[in-house]
Amino acid sequence: MKKAPVTFLFTVLLVLCMALGAAPVPAASASPAALVLDDATSSIQAWPAVTVLADPQGILAINDVAASRTAFAVPQSANGTLGMRREVMWLHIPLTVAGGSDGEWVFDVDYAPLQNIGLYIFSGDDLAQRATLGSLHTAGERPMASRSHAVALQLIPGKAYDMYLRVETMGAMVLPITFSKPTAFHANALNEQMLQGLLSGLALTLLVSSLAQWVTLREHLFGKYALLISGSLLFTWLQFGIGMQYVWPGNVWMETHAGGLSALVAATGSFLFIEQALAGPDMKPWLSKAMKGGAVLTITVALCYALDWINVHTVTAVVSTLGLAPALLGMPGAITRARRGETVGIYFLLAWAVYFVTTAVLIEALKGRLPVNFWTLHSFQFGATFDMLVFMRILSLRTKALQSAMRLATRERDKFHTMAHTDPLTGLPNRRSLNETITRELTTTNPQNMLAVYMLDLDGFKTVNDLYGHDVGDELLIAVANRLQANLRNSDIVSRLGGDEFVIMSSGLTTAEQAQELGEKLVRAFDVPCVLTHQVCKVGLTIGYALAPLDEHDIFGLLKLADGAMYAGKMAGKHCVHRAAPGAGSDASRP
Repeated sequence: MKKAPVTFLFTVLLVLCMALGAAPVPAASASPAALVLDDATSSIQAWPAVTVLADPQGILAINDVAASRTAFAVPQSANGTLGMRREVMWLHIPLTVAGGSDGEWVFDVDYAPLQNIGLYIFSGDDLAQRATLGSLHTAGERPMASRSHAVALQLIPGKAYDMYLRVETMGAMVLPITFSKPTAFHANALNEQMLQGLLSGLALTLLVSSLAQWVTLREHLFGKYALLISGSLLFTWLQFGIGMQYVWPGNVWMETHAGGLSALVAATGSFLFIEQALAGPDMKPWLSKAMKGGAVLTITVALCYALDWINVHTVTAVVSTLGLAPALLGMPGAITRARRGETVGIYFLLAWAVYFVTTAVLIEALKGRLPVNFWTLHSFQFGATFDMLVFMRILSLRTKALQSAMRLATRERDKFHTMAHTDPLTGLPNRRSLNETITRELTTTNPQNMLAVYMLDLDGFKTVNDLYGHDVGDELLIAVANRLQANLRNSDIVSRLGGDEFVIMSSGLTTAEQAQELGEKLVRAFDVPCVLTHQVCKVGLTIGYALAPLDEHDIFGLLKLADGAMYAGKMAGKHCVHRAAPGAGSDASRP
């Protein structure tokens, strides 16, 4: 890959990050006007009417807050967020219900991780409605069993109200507050549920698929990918209320720990996945150790946090320090690979560019420097989904490379096996292969299922070899091998021991006469000369054979008997077939 595309990716990334960092914070204005709830508008954003009051000690009661209305100020953060606030915050929203309204509205704060929200609505000095919301309260304790923090309101048309919210949470105070007609609220809730079902379903599919690949292929990279997905999925379930609604309903421990654990699990998966995916000759040993050390550290912190030995603020500090470390450590290797044109490096750079931008967008929104809306709240989820798909592509490339390596290894193994079991000149099985085959076949022999072993020697081969040279001799040996195979059954095995000696194994014989007939057939097959490229050569066969189990029971005894019978045939005039005499195993061999 050329340098320009890589540089372009990071130029775009830098510009976007600078733009996000420079996002303006709205200036303070005079006391905002009351929010008008008119049925003509089915969904109304509340933030333009919001003022806030800090309660650092968390000791203010609602009556004290209502009496301090003039102490409230316009928030200095971006729309829909107060940023990272540890203290209790009070919000005031003045409301006026239009005269033509039916008074039925749904109040909704669509950010699930908010832990405690107290809602108070005053009509003049009278408390008209009160509700308890927040993720630390079970579905039975909240007014509406929804994914977000919602409550149905019954207001009187033409009347003015003051709404106060007491918000307390350990994370960011993201407050996308809306007043919606019931129909609009349920439609928006359904759309969000469908979106979360789609994205969660995709993540779960990738998770199950990677775990299955890990188990079947025993490739650890899939397990590390599954760990990475698990962290992202856990965070998504927490942020959008799916966990509280379906996965761990009523489990306060999960609700308070899921955020930190999800970040630590994702960081652990990132360290391990990136380290293995970019492993190769270019990776320095120290870098691999640093990646694995980072994974050990995040796992240790996760265990300590799960056991409540450390608090969420310590986890936040660790995640803030180590969250980007896997990508930063792996980036030089990815750039090097991308410059070489390797697809894996290009995919990593693309995934990280999207990750940096989408994560920066969410962080800026959580810190109160970017307005909260559909896109900023979902930015990380969309980016994580994109990264999961890109990393799955990297996994597929890795799997393809592994499969290619396995095929190459199989070919090499088969090649070595063939070399070890095959005669290089004729392509026939060699002595090793023959011994294995005969040994296997001997286990099934009996007087009704006999096995014949033939020892063959060419008559006149030395004369041809001396007269025409080794090249013609080699061509003649190939022709002999082909002729022998042409006169045998498919189940018969012909092997070359070396020189002009061949061995044939024929199994499944029911009578001794069948063995004799086959030997004679082979002898007659060489009555016709062999036509070579430049010569016509005449050779004959002398054959000796033995039968199992009639003559001998083991391979060495059979070969020895057959060799002795063949030598006896040579002495008797050649070009003939001789069966070993029963019991001649010790004296029928060559002198």
